Amino acid sequence: MDVERVLPELREPMKRAQVSAPRWLVRTAVRLMPVPKSEAVQVERARAGAVRLRVYRPQGSLSGAGLLWIHGGGLLFGDARQDEALCLSTAERLGMVIVSANYRFAPEHPFPAAHDDVRAAWGWMLDHAASLGIDPRRLAVGGESAGAGLAAALVQRLADDGGVQPCAQWLFAPMLDDRTAARPELDAEQHFVWDNAANREGWSGYFGGPVGAETVPPYAAPGRRTDLAGLPPAFLTWGDIELFAAEDRAYAEALARAGVPVTSDIVEGAPHGFENWAKETPVAEALIGRAQHWLREAAAAR
Repeated sequence: MDVERVLPELREPMKRAQVSAPRWLVRTAVRLMPVPKSEAVQVERARAGAVRLRVYRPQGSLSGAGLLWIHGGGLLFGDARQDEALCLSTAERLGMVIVSANYRFAPEHPFPAAHDDVRAAWGWMLDHAASLGIDPRRLAVGGESAGAGLAAALVQRLADDGGVQPCAQWLFAPMLDDRTAARPELDAEQHFVWDNAANREGWSGYFGGPVGAETVPPYAAPGRRTDLAGLPPAFLTWGDIELFAAEDRAYAEALARAGVPVTSDIVEGAPHGFENWAKETPVAEALIGRAQHWLREAAAAR
């Protein structure tokens, strides 16, 4: 992809974000990455059965709202700590308790392992809502990339299961539809940060087989679902030059047609995940500010 299509302020951070290494090395690097600190938010560890959680508790007054956050990593790697800066910032600014969930990775653990893990994390938050200071009616679900796809799938499953529903879905560049990976013509685009070859590896590992089949199990690829009526309000953001732009736009439009309130925030000239690997740039800070404002309003509306 032509670097001239990338916002100038993102070009240098993008060079640092480009990773070409074995998956085991990426996993190790994520675990060893420095973790930011905050005196305003206490970070605790917890478990939902075998699922490891990080709990972010604001030390000031609580709003009563909560967020289950799911990290990205293409369904292949990642760690609940990798979005520490966003979780700390959101917890402090919104007075919101946040739980960031780890989950099992493909290909060693194909679907529905990761999906079941984030469902367990949701159940843990409901079970501990009182001690966390959360009103269950004001509990949202969010994530980035593969984590945002898992969040969207979790929202769909909870709608089918009944019971307490998320008040909002907060989705950053969600990985939603395996059929993108089944389009070999996209390989030539060589999308920055996350290209279609990596996308195919992630989806095929998650499915334990080929991508783009006529049908897939429910909740495996949330972008394929056609019945979206009754889902909670959604915030979706993506960069207009990233691989997921078309599937994210299609999902936002499908939600809107189903009557779901949707806010789409499309960032021109932004590659995938820039709000994470270029978090200190003005364009990333502005996006996070808009997203947090939306979440504050969505969580207060119940």
